[in-house]
Amino acid sequence: MVLFCDWSSLMMSSVKVECVIKAGALIGEGPLWEESQQTLMFVDIAGQKIHRWRPTTNQSESVETEDFVSFVVPRVSGGYLAGMGRSIVAVEWSTQMMTSLVELDEEKPNNRLNDGKVDPRGRLLAGTMGREKRPAEVQRQQGSLFSVTSDLSVTKHLTQVDISNGMDWSLDQKTFFYIDSLSLTVDAFDYDSDSGRLGNRRVVYHLAEGEGLPDGMTVDADGRLWVAIYNGGRVLNIDPETGVCLQTVSLPVTKTTSCCFGGPDFSDLYVTSASLGLDQSERRKQPLAGGVFRVSGLGVKGRPSVSFSG
Repeated sequence: MVLFCDWSSLMMSSVKVECVIKAGALIGEGPLWEESQQTLMFVDIAGQKIHRWRPTTNQSESVETEDFVSFVVPRVSGGYLAGMGRSIVAVEWSTQMMTSLVELDEEKPNNRLNDGKVDPRGRLLAGTMGREKRPAEVQRQQGSLFSVTSDLSVTKHLTQVDISNGMDWSLDQKTFFYIDSLSLTVDAFDYDSDSGRLGNRRVVYHLAEGEGLPDGMTVDADGRLWVAIYNGGRVLNIDPETGVCLQTVSLPVTKTTSCCFGGPDFSDLYVTSASLGLDQSERRKQPLAGGVFRVSGLGVKGRPSVSFSG
């Protein structure tokens, strides 16, 4: 059964929301906590930058890219993988060198990569979408969902995707959670972690029309989902077993894009946001749009990210 969330529900009094990076990103996305460095990685898709922020010193570094950059993940062999345009590229942070490894959706030059994440076995899953005319306005059913293994073998799992977005896995690795934003749903698949095969698609949660679009998400250490709602200014905490929204975290910006847990004990929820598409009046009302927010006091913890096995 799929239930709807009462998005007017109040946050618990212990919860604190603060803007920790006034990035002014056009499309801030893909937050990832790098445990070994105790840093937060995120991208500005349209701003064509990969950012790395260290909370202990409040210092930020960035690398510029040659095209839209939609995600960044660490590699076991060192450095990072990023989704740039339609290519998966290797990023050497110290030299800012980028090397294209494999191109996806070669037959669709107007597509670009969107969200990507590494599964518990170290393979990369990454989705595509058509280029936007305006934010979240695309030619529909142009995208796909792919996986990339350490030897750069590519498998296409889904087609006719509108905006491939948030993804994560259940604690037992047997369920893959996935968002195609324009469907307004969070879906689940049976997941074979040995082969990476998907099956038995079903809806876990459905937003009502006008509530915003489900965007990026993460799974906490209790197996519950945290879903950023684009044009909704909030993050929903959802129990995937019941379809019940357990909690709503409201942000002072409307274009919330994605989230991840981080901090020394993974108890802080970091939320990215966008400013692209806001008019002048909205920008005046949302001076922190495009910033990164830290939500503390939630009483839950996240899980470490996984590095790409190649």
